[in-house]
Amino acid sequence: MQDRFNRHINYMRISVTDRCNLRCFYCRGVKDFVFIPHEEILSYEEILYLARLALRSGIDRFRLTGGEPLLRKGLSSLISGILAFPGVKDISLTTNGILLEEYLEELKAAGLRRLNVSLDTLDRKKFQQITGVDALERVLKGLRKAQQAGFDPIKVNVVLLRGVNDGEDVERFLALAFELPVHVRFIELMDFSPVGGYFVPATEVIERIQKKYRLEEVDIPGSGPARRHFRIAGMKGSFGFIAPLSHHFCGSCNRLRLTADGKLRTCLFSEKTVDLKKMLRAGAGEEEILETITGALAEKPGSWQESGTGKNRNGLRSIGG
Repeated sequence: MQDRFNRHINYMRISVTDRCNLRCFYCRGVKDFVFIPHEEILSYEEILYLARLALRSGIDRFRLTGGEPLLRKGLSSLISGILAFPGVKDISLTTNGILLEEYLEELKAAGLRRLNVSLDTLDRKKFQQITGVDALERVLKGLRKAQQAGFDPIKVNVVLLRGVNDGEDVERFLALAFELPVHVRFIELMDFSPVGGYFVPATEVIERIQKKYRLEEVDIPGSGPARRHFRIAGMKGSFGFIAPLSHHFCGSCNRLRLTADGKLRTCLFSEKTVDLKKMLRAGAGEEEILETITGALAEKPGSWQESGTGKNRNGLRSIGG
């Protein structure tokens, strides 16, 4: 499946819930967020139906996200259900790691092998400052047990925050990649955030690291928007950068997004969506939904500038990042 810019679209991010057990200050205002009503969230049966149609359209890679996906009961059944479709090449999960240890065995039995763990600091007090929860040790325990259980690759997503974790935390995450074969990705804070003044350009961090270490550029399979990964001599893992603002990756975007309430989104920066849930619950047939997906793809922007405002004001919690 190709769009009008000849980009090969083969990857879908599926948000299974907008609920989360963290209250990260840069993600949303605690008081002003309105959760999607439960009855408006796609059922697993509906997600499987739409995933099968996406597969027919050329999507063969899926990532389950949230909110926090492990808050939704029975997630392993969705994973095994998607993997049962002929032609699926990959499925992965993005989690904040709070519940990871509890569900590791179940997730592995379902066939999951790839994990992204969102973790912005390795300092306990800072973790509580960022998330509102004192749970760093639970996340680290789950991360280490996932590595011991054979999950690979494990990627650690670190959102850079000016004056919060852009200093000694960077060194701590590099140390983590020496300790464990994990792939750390430092991510620029997108302007969907309800707070300002925390943006750190990725170039600033990499230049600082280069002054201290000699870097070897490496290829990491399935590295997605992190186009450059590096390794320091003796490092078991690697580190890289996702820079959607200073070095946007629109030209190589290969993804669609399905929100928790069933809306198809072709661009993270655009507010334009197609309501597949409404069609599905109104009794639309497979071919009609497939035509709608193809039509939406035909309007996928070539860049965030083309998307309109360049922002998505709905935030990441309900659209799956």
